[in-house]
Amino acid sequence: MSVDQRIEQLRSTLSLEVGRLTSYDDVEALRVRFLGKKGLLAELMVFLKESGPEQRPLMGEKINSFKQEVTGHLDRLSSSWKAKERSSLLEKEAVDPTLPGRQSYLGRAHPIQSMLQTVLDILISMGFSIQLGPDVDTDYYNFEGLNFSPDHPARDMQDTFYLNQGFLLRTHTSNTQVHVLKSHAPPVRVVAPGRCFRNEDISSRSHVFFHQVEGFYVDHKVSFADLLGTMDYFLKRLLGSETKTRFRPSYFPFVEPGLEVDVMCRACHEKGCRLCKQTGWLEILGAGMIHPSVLLAAKIDPEAYTGYAWGLGIERLTLLEHGIPDIRMLTENDLRFLSQFP
Repeated sequence: MSVDQRIEQLRSTLSLEVGRLTSYDDVEALRVRFLGKKGLLAELMVFLKESGPEQRPLMGEKINSFKQEVTGHLDRLSSSWKAKERSSLLEKEAVDPTLPGRQSYLGRAHPIQSMLQTVLDILISMGFSIQLGPDVDTDYYNFEGLNFSPDHPARDMQDTFYLNQGFLLRTHTSNTQVHVLKSHAPPVRVVAPGRCFRNEDISSRSHVFFHQVEGFYVDHKVSFADLLGTMDYFLKRLLGSETKTRFRPSYFPFVEPGLEVDVMCRACHEKGCRLCKQTGWLEILGAGMIHPSVLLAAKIDPEAYTGYAWGLGIERLTLLEHGIPDIRMLTENDLRFLSQFP
């Protein structure tokens, strides 16, 4: 068989296969069959290899001419089928201008972030400045500098997430207090917002991570009355003048004396529920006068300066404000729940 006869056979085969095409993918498959490295046109190179020197240029010209013919034909078919399929797709996805448009929803702040911003706005208006502290810190700034004894239960692995090389995830934003007092001379009036981590059982009242705002004020002649006045004014601004509060003595290593502040539970309105442990009250913050040992650790003379400190949980305030019965709802990212908050 001569090369001319083989080319005519291939031309007939191509014509037959073109009549069977049903899609753009079929065209590309046919391209591979004819023009691929092991395709039908590659067989023609055998004729070129077996021909003599005088015949080789003419034969090469015939093979190249046929290859260009096949390539051009397949390119036209490819463009035709691609346009046909695009047109068919557009017909299927045709836009009906009489249909109503899709509703777009505006983004909104998470209720925790919204409550945090409200708290900070009030405190800034009261003369406090904002200072951020590290989420990952050392034992000194999280415990030792705050007068925690070496055998304090909070240092145990059961309560604190310890990392490598002596670092840990802070259990409160009080670590910022140590950083600030060691680097700034009094007077200091600061609030420190941030996220905290504790190795606790997750329940309706507590989680392994939460948001806290630490506030402290150090100056000459700061008294316990200043602390009570600050807390009273702040809570009335935040929760309203009709909100019931109560103050209870309590112990914290870094304050002396210490107290806790409870607020009437809005989830049950003092009737008792799972959130308030059937008491009708919800503890939202701890406070007290800064312990002299904490001031001495920061090289501040406790005879010349005094101060108060307090810390409140943002999640607890959010539950209280909106009557949410379970803290876990704030971290589940359920849009049905989150979309209820303006």
